[in-house]
Amino acid sequence: MKHEMHVLGIDIAKRVFHGVGMDDRGNIVYRKRLSRPDLMPCIAKLPSVLIGIEACGGAHYGARYFREHGHEVKVLVSQFVKPSVKAHKNDNRDAEAIAEAVTRPTMRFVPTKDVDQQALQALHRVRE
Repeated sequence: MKHEMHVLGIDIAKRVFHGVGMDDRGNIVYRKRLSRPDLMPCIAKLPSVLIGIEACGGAHYGARYFREHGHEVKVLVSQFVKPSVKAHKNDNRDAEAIAEAVTRPTMRFVPTKDVDQQALQALHRVRE
């Protein structure tokens, strides 16, 4: 019997992204390594799932894109993901920890910034 994916954790990197999908029981049912150009088309093809990503400048762009394709997206602060990593740090384990952390009921999330908010934030950083 094939289990349906409910949660997808994505570890964002410069060139290669790792995705780990879990079913409603927390079992891993999906693992994928994707290059930057392959990520968006792959996510667009998936059925609607909860996607978790670590907060960074690119995370907000990704979150907006994923929402356009019907996914629920939660952006996590990286310090809250770290305790979920089970062994030595690598991209696959980070993606698994993100997927696990998103399902916690007491987890705090970062609100997704729109384009104007990110532009204003960049302007303030330039002024510093």
